[in-house]
Amino acid sequence: MAANSSNPSLDRDPARPEHPGLELAQFGAGCFWGVELAFQRLAGVVKTEVGFSQGHVPDPTYKLVCSGKTNHVEVVRVQFDPNVCPYSNLLALFWSRHDPTSLNRQGGDVGTQYRSGIYYYNEEQESLANKSLEAKQRELNDKKIVTEILPAKRFYRAEEYHQQYLEKGGGSGLKQSAEKGCTDPIRCYG
Repeated sequence: MAANSSNPSLDRDPARPEHPGLELAQFGAGCFWGVELAFQRLAGVVKTEVGFSQGHVPDPTYKLVCSGKTNHVEVVRVQFDPNVCPYSNLLALFWSRHDPTSLNRQGGDVGTQYRSGIYYYNEEQESLANKSLEAKQRELNDKKIVTEILPAKRFYRAEEYHQQYLEKGGGSGLKQSAEKGCTDPIRCYG
């Protein structure tokens, strides 16, 4: 896809992994705080960042995204080692963390920024994402999945206070473990 010089938010995400052998992935599954903590706990995930993607406004803020005027999704960008954590493991966690049949909402969070999406960086990820959606759809029978599967557009990192929010204690100061393999329940709070 060629760069869109008039609006960089519509371009593919130009980011590259920090080290050879690592890959990037992007997922939207509702509020990014709990989703990020779940990915942080997964062996083979090297780094997580929360932010916004798939919208049409460059450099959006959290407040602007929440206005519903940008079409951005709250996403987690995951840097992972596919030799330790195959992409299929990321997909399995993604499907387990939210309701993919709920359009533009997860629980009490409502708005297009909470939509379900898998945003791929290469053809292999696209293929695996589509296969996983088909498998999940068979599992859910008549409940239609609304998850979008699209190329990863430019990622805009959310404000610093959103990064590793639940690990740092969130709004209540109660820190939650991001230790690899941790199975403690994830509690989301602002």
